[in-house]
Amino acid sequence: MSKQEQMDKIQALVKDIKYTMMTTRTSEDHLHSCPMNTTETSIGAKEIWFIGHKPSDTVENIKKNPEINLAYATQDNKDYLSITGKAELVEDKDKLEELWSTIYNAYFEHGKEDPKVQLIKVVPHGAEYWANGNAFANVFKITAAAVTDTAVGDSLGENFSITL
Repeated sequence: MSKQEQMDKIQALVKDIKYTMMTTRTSEDHLHSCPMNTTETSIGAKEIWFIGHKPSDTVENIKKNPEINLAYATQDNKDYLSITGKAELVEDKDKLEELWSTIYNAYFEHGKEDPKVQLIKVVPHGAEYWANGNAFANVFKITAAAVTDTAVGDSLGENFSITL
């Protein structure tokens, strides 16, 4: 698979999955994860956008250490994606206008004018993708490997890593 095909696959997955677990580091250097809604993604332009909440652990953690991880999984648990990157806290009314959806009114009392609204831009460094493939075939392969005392190897699905 070419690098462009890998980037296209990542772009499509993030667009389809929508929700991610964003992991940051606390001031004590512990990991902290929270669910986030991906509002816009352009892997080619190295931008993944979120609308966050200013008085949150996630935003405070980004201020101290911008290195993050985004973990995505499809609902059928067949595709997994991990993206590493650097988060930026952005103040841009035009970008907020572009990304805003009325669904965010449920989270912010004063809508997009709420002072608690925080744009978060993630600039991805790299990604790793895993696909489980056909579940029935995988069970057969695992069973056969267990009975014959051999390793399954790389035949259970697809995997690639990419630097962005």
